[in-house]
Amino acid sequence: MKNQVALILDFGGQYKELIARKVRECNVLSIIKPYDITIDEIREIDPICLIFTGGPNSVYLDNSPKCDERVFSLGIPVLGICYGAQLIAHMLGGKVEKCQTSEYGDTRCFVENGNVLFGGLEKEQQVLMSHTDRITAVPEGFSVLAETADCPIAAYGNEEKKVFGVQFHPEVENSLKGKEVIHNFLYSVCRAKGDYSMDDYIKNQIESIRKTVGNKRVLLGLSGGVDSSVCAALLAEAIPDQLVCIYIDHGFMRKNETAHLKTVFEKRKLNFIQVDASDRFISKLAGVEDPETKRKIIGAEFAKVFEDEASKLGHVEFLAQGTIYPDIVESGKNKSAVIKSHHNVGGLPSELGFEGVVEPLSGLFKDEVRRVGQLLGLPDEMVNRQPFPGPGLAIRIIGEITREKIDILQRADVIVREEIEKSGEKADQFFAVLTSSRSVGVVGDFRTYGYVLAIRAVVTNDFMTCEYAKLSYDLLSRISQRITNEVKEVGRVVYDITSKPPATIEWE
Repeated sequence: MKNQVALILDFGGQYKELIARKVRECNVLSIIKPYDITIDEIREIDPICLIFTGGPNSVYLDNSPKCDERVFSLGIPVLGICYGAQLIAHMLGGKVEKCQTSEYGDTRCFVENGNVLFGGLEKEQQVLMSHTDRITAVPEGFSVLAETADCPIAAYGNEEKKVFGVQFHPEVENSLKGKEVIHNFLYSVCRAKGDYSMDDYIKNQIESIRKTVGNKRVLLGLSGGVDSSVCAALLAEAIPDQLVCIYIDHGFMRKNETAHLKTVFEKRKLNFIQVDASDRFISKLAGVEDPETKRKIIGAEFAKVFEDEASKLGHVEFLAQGTIYPDIVESGKNKSAVIKSHHNVGGLPSELGFEGVVEPLSGLFKDEVRRVGQLLGLPDEMVNRQPFPGPGLAIRIIGEITREKIDILQRADVIVREEIEKSGEKADQFFAVLTSSRSVGVVGDFRTYGYVLAIRAVVTNDFMTCEYAKLSYDLLSRISQRITNEVKEVGRVVYDITSKPPATIEWE
């Protein structure tokens, strides 16, 4: 049975995948397409609705992105968000002008009673605003549905035409009832059936993988992180005994991680190959301190090791990667700004000779990937393990990489994870970072000059943004005491209290 589809038109907004995720959380399949998709392509998709994303432009400028105006004659419900809301108003005869007072951040929004978009919600809502233009007049036949102190048209709509716009961003967590607004649109306006689930996602991906791959072989670089592990399990389910997993131990793994990974995947219907390449990677990084250079060196060497190992296997037609959406955003794909490079996004050279790339997780966020892993029967300790970057501890060691520093960080990181896990305190990701700084200390009657080690712990649902975890002083004290007692090379422990943004979760 074909799933109902919510078609999201991308106008350049940074939250387009969050919109897609929220729609999927409402059990409706979402597909993202560029704003200039043709009418015929829309008809072929046959969506139950169109959702226009936000974007950085002003709708009243000649070169601003605009969709085909015939979309409004298709009889499909439409919801515009931020720029999308302004675009609908502009195209249908309303008015959009530059704000007298721009709105950014959490804002109190007041809802008009009795409208379908805010059905069941309280009159006062907290929403996230981010705009320098605003709608000053709605199109003929439309009504104002919500307002803020500085934005008299925070939401508007026409229930008969089933066209709505919201100036705020319902897809982000700061809009506390934003998901309910999206749910109301999907179910009360679009009459969605709710026929999509992660079980459906797995089923569709298995069919797609089989159609793409046929009886050919697939090669996957299995890093041991959640993403590549779930990717391996999904591929093994789709094409049993056609998958070759090469686990490259670059020397930057967490303590005891290699043995655990081997135990899990030797039981799956795949060919598991373990390669100890630690000498190659560490020698390549000698004297390197810049984090972006580290990532690029590791990515390039990863590809070379891959090429060496693949040549021993004979011809393998497809390359698989555990790419997920946050990787794509931070690597600057699709015109996003480059925050940091990911070795599995555009980093593998074409001379590897693969016929194609299989990326079955590329539209998912981390929590969705974990759910897929659970449904595929991966052990909880693997599915719910801490996110771990491809370059491993190499980007959790500030400055030059040495075997001594790797050993120090491995021992300290175990303590951080053990203490936070057994404490039961709330944190979604936590780890240690070995800084390049040293600090004077005193042990007994002797002066010491040990490394400064940082603890990073964050709370997040999507790993696109985060807040630092408010760990108790007692817990932080226990961690500090254990590290300075058990890891003699560390002389001082500090706690990172920076959120994302402005910082990233990783230090490098």
